[in-house]
Amino acid sequence: MPFQFTPDHEWIDAANPAAAVVGITVHAQDALGDVVFVDLPAVGATFAKGDVAGVVESVKAAADLYAPVSGEVVEVNEALRDDPALANSDPLAAGWFFKVKLSNPAELADLLDATAYDALLKTL
Repeated sequence: MPFQFTPDHEWIDAANPAAAVVGITVHAQDALGDVVFVDLPAVGATFAKGDVAGVVESVKAAADLYAPVSGEVVEVNEALRDDPALANSDPLAAGWFFKVKLSNPAELADLLDATAYDALLKTL
């Protein structure tokens, strides 16, 4: 399954529904500027779709990270905690934030595909 996106600029790769990978988009990291701190959720934390799951702080601003789907956090990116700049240098790979076990896979249908997300960006 390819990446899917939220209107709040998170992405999810749900190829493995037991450990779907979540991060911020290229647009989000561009808007934030240099990321200097990330507050990641705790492993075992559960979120409903749209809940605040963490915080990203940059030299320009702080922004909430929203859960794109409901589920339980099964892993966090400790490398990102040690080097928050990964969110800027590689937001769609090494800069991932956490992995979540989906509790309601049907919620994926509400997310944007790449074409729809690109169209959204053109309206901003």
